Parts: sequence; C-alpha cells; structure tokens
Amino acid sequence: MVIRDAETETLLHDFAVAIYRVAGLDPKTVRIVVLRDRAINAFVTTGNLMFVHTGLLTRANSALEVAGTMAHETGHVVHGDVSRAPEMAREAMWRMLGSLLIAGAAGVATHDAGVAVGGALGGMSMAQRGFFSFSRGQEVSADAAALQFLGRLGWSARGLLHLFETLDQQELMSRERQDPFLLTHPLTRDRMGALQRHIAQENLPNGGELPPATEEAYRLVRAKLDGFLSTPGSVLRAYPETDDSLPAMYARATAEHRLSHRDTALSLMNRLLALRPNNPWFRELRGQILYESGRPKEAVPDYRAAVRLAADQPLLRQGLAQAMAETGDRAMLRPAIDQLNVARLQDNEDPQTWHLLGMYWGQLGDIGQANLALAEEAALTGDIVGAKRFSRIAAESLPQGPARLRAQDIGNAMKKENRQ
Repeated sequence: MVIRDAETETLLHDFAVAIYRVAGLDPKTVRIVVLRDRAINAFVTTGNLMFVHTGLLTRANSALEVAGTMAHETGHVVHGDVSRAPEMAREAMWRMLGSLLIAGAAGVATHDAGVAVGGALGGMSMAQRGFFSFSRGQEVSADAAALQFLGRLGWSARGLLHLFETLDQQELMSRERQDPFLLTHPLTRDRMGALQRHIAQENLPNGGELPPATEEAYRLVRAKLDGFLSTPGSVLRAYPETDDSLPAMYARATAEHRLSHRDTALSLMNRLLALRPNNPWFRELRGQILYESGRPKEAVPDYRAAVRLAADQPLLRQGLAQAMAETGDRAMLRPAIDQLNVARLQDNEDPQTWHLLGMYWGQLGDIGQANLALAEEAALTGDIVGAKRFSRIAAESLPQGPARLRAQDIGNAMKKENRQ
C-alpha cells in the first residue's frame, strides 16, 4: 500500500536529488513512492520511479544505509537495467499464465482444487520475483556506480555494506522468510568483499558521515513511522519515558495519539516544539492531533506554520485546507480552495487534492468547478465512467473559458478511440 507523508518524502527526495546530480541524471525526474511494507526493500522501475519500503526506513541503522541503497538503485537507472522492464513484464505475464494452465491441469488430474491454487500462487510468485530480479553482473555494476556516486558526495559506503551484512545473515533462512531485496538483488561474498576493500581505502571528509542534521532527520522519520505503523504498545516499550531524545518523544507522541491519549500526545509535541520551534513536521503533527481530536479551528495555526516553514509541500497545504474547511466557518472555504489550488500546481497528480477541491467547490454551490475537480480525480484514478460523467456535467455547467475547455478535454480523452 502506498503511503504519503511529507516528512518522509522530503528526506528521500533530498537523498535522491543529490545522488541524481552526481550521477548525471536530471534531478527534476526524481519520483519517490513509499510502500507500506515491513520488508527491507527498494527497487526502480521505468519512468525513474523509485519505490522504497517502510521496512528499509524503520529497520536501517542509519541514514547512510538508506542513502547507500538509493545510490545502488540509481546505478540500475544509469546502466539502463530497467529499460528491459516492458519485455520482462511480458515474460512474467506468460510465466503466470503458464503456471495457471499447468496448475489447473494438475488440479483436474488430482481432483484437488488445492493443488491448482497452490501451483498458481507458486508460479505467480516466481514470475514476480523474476520480473524484479537483476543478474549478478548488473548488481556488480550497480554497486560500482553507487560507490562512485557516494564518493562524489563525500558519503561513505559503510551504510550500503552494513545493509548487505544484515541481509547476508538471512541467507540460511527459507526463501519465504527472506527480505525481497535479497531475493531480487542476489548477494555474493565477492560483492561484499569489494565493498569492504573500497571502504578500507576511503579518505573522505568527516569520515564520510552525513551531517548530524541529516542523521537526526532520518531518526525522526524512523521514529514517526514506527509510531504510526507499529502497535502503540510496542512503540511505548521501544521508546520508554526515560528516553527524552527527540525521536523517542516523537514516537511516543504518535503512539499516544493513536491511543486517543490526546493531552499526553499534545504535551509531548509542546516539548518538541519548545526545542525545535521551526520544525514544520512537528507543527504538522500537532495540527493533525488537534484536527483528529475534533478541534480543527485550533489546528489551523499549526498547519499555517507548517506551510510557512515548508511552502513547497503540497501535503501540508492539503492538511491546512481540511482544517480550514472543517471549522464550520463558511468564510474559510475560499482560503481552503486557494491552498488546494497551490497544492495542485505543486503536484498535479495527487487525486486527493482534486477530491477535496470537488468537495469544497460543491459546498460553495459551484457545480461546474466541483464536477471538473471530480473529473480530474476520476481521470487520475482510472475511473473512466466517472471521468466521462463528471466532465460532461462540468462542461454543461461552466461558462465559456479555460475551465470548460479542460472539462471537454477530459471527456474527449476518455473516449475509447483516444484511450487506445
């Protein structure tokens, strides 16, 4: 499942932009998607899409491990390893179809439906692994590229080696218990030995460590993800009250919020903001706690501060718009729409922004703009029927001008002949 979090995406985007620049790639093409999955994994696909599992972020020991993994994946991009993805996808599809046919025949022959299901699932799993797998030669090339990128940035490759050592300990486990990165990026002793020899010869400023602020930013991201994704009880045990570090308070605040202990959560956030008053993510979380506690009017100032401190983050503007709209003050709807219009200019492909615009325009009684926004949302999510219907209503309701033309364009784009 894809998760959206401005703080996490910002950290990963900053890493990716730095790596892309030294790799000779256009930083504007960086696209990061965070997947909620406890497994340690990251992979790239066509279109410069880099997928990062939350498991990598929560189970890594340092920001260097995350940065090293992203440098390795960028090596695959530079060497064109993902350019064969369409061909590999076709091969994976035929393998899955073949496994379904074979499994079905086995089920008929044995009169056991379980044989068919088990065979089909096994075949599909093998095909999926094959689709995302790279050869040993490609892995060695990606390692070499990663070492170059990290060296140019003055970052040590220790993080990448530490991650490989963690994964190497899984070699004796059954394949079902191994992390996907190990299954799709086969490790060898030779590869790890090459990393060790390279690190022994590193001569980087500050020992190749990332700036303390970067490490702190990573530890805060890890703590927040722990707080939201792990059970609250396990979070409170892992980050006890005796630990007054920023990450520990951050994780506890999140866990206490999930337990509906709002006063405790807000008290922790107040302590964090006293220490870091200009941290936009602390402002965002306190606003979220207030908003989800049924106090949207009190949440607005925190969201405003978050937007002021990180004006380029559309997700923060979404949060501010929602808090404004939920105050019950009709006069706040227009400012909420203004925030969403900025958000859509910053990220035009987030369906949630269009969904909220559709809601708030509808509350203001502007049927044309509301349906145009819902048509945009439907088009982005692949809802062809909805996109046709909403765009038609919008075109009929809007006056002559760019908005009406946009509604007509969406309707035309949804026609079967144009989709083909």
